[in-house]
Amino acid sequence: MKTALTIAGSDSSGGAGIQADLKTFSVLGVYGMTAITAITAQNTLGVKEAFEVPVDLIRKQIDVTAGDIQVDATKTGMLSSIAIIEAVEDAIKRNNLLPYVCDPVMVSKSGTELLKKDAIAAMKKRLLPLATVITPNLHETAALTGVDRSIIDSVAVAKDEARRFQQMGVKAVVIKNIPAGDQTIDLFFDGKEFTEFAAKAQPSEKTHGSGCAFSAAITAGLANRMSLVEAIDQAKQLVNMAIQYSDGQGRGTAPVNVLAWSPKKK
Repeated sequence: MKTALTIAGSDSSGGAGIQADLKTFSVLGVYGMTAITAITAQNTLGVKEAFEVPVDLIRKQIDVTAGDIQVDATKTGMLSSIAIIEAVEDAIKRNNLLPYVCDPVMVSKSGTELLKKDAIAAMKKRLLPLATVITPNLHETAALTGVDRSIIDSVAVAKDEARRFQQMGVKAVVIKNIPAGDQTIDLFFDGKEFTEFAAKAQPSEKTHGSGCAFSAAITAGLANRMSLVEAIDQAKQLVNMAIQYSDGQGRGTAPVNVLAWSPKKK
């Protein structure tokens, strides 16, 4: 069995973060491991409180895990401070934790800031060029490329932003959830060619954890030796199914149900 390591925050309600990553790894047949960067008290209504795990403990979680079990692919999610970003960069390099998927988590679905503003530059400098692929949504794309979010309203504009990422040293990017009529497009750019992954627009009230599940699914695909395009295509299908079959847990934005991807017993 292939393995994957997620370096991210914990969601006490089980819908996003580490919990979503582990569920996604499991349904895709990958053994999941974790390094927890933050503990949050949150539910479907929002993040109520967050506690950063001490940097030395984050580093140690990664080192002792990778020192014992082969890591076939790695992803990062919530990395809230400059110190955490620097420690994670160092650990990924020292342990050769590639391929590496960077989900540049900045804000929760409810609007809570999960990446300090002074840490955005550190993420751009230290993690984006290191990643095999990055998976920003439109808000994160705007923050990282320095443009106004309101102008990223089409695939054509998103292509310009993808080229900006390339100029920043990014190897490959998937810009998520670009509106296109009754569809949403995930735009992939590998520095040479664009690939569009389209699907019918899904209800936003059932999308808690969708970004985490998407990046985790790409990570699992890479661990299983899929190509990037194959891994992204599988991730898109998994997330669409997970939103479609969300059973509406909670009183806010319901978590996606990645278990819907599990093979059904005859």
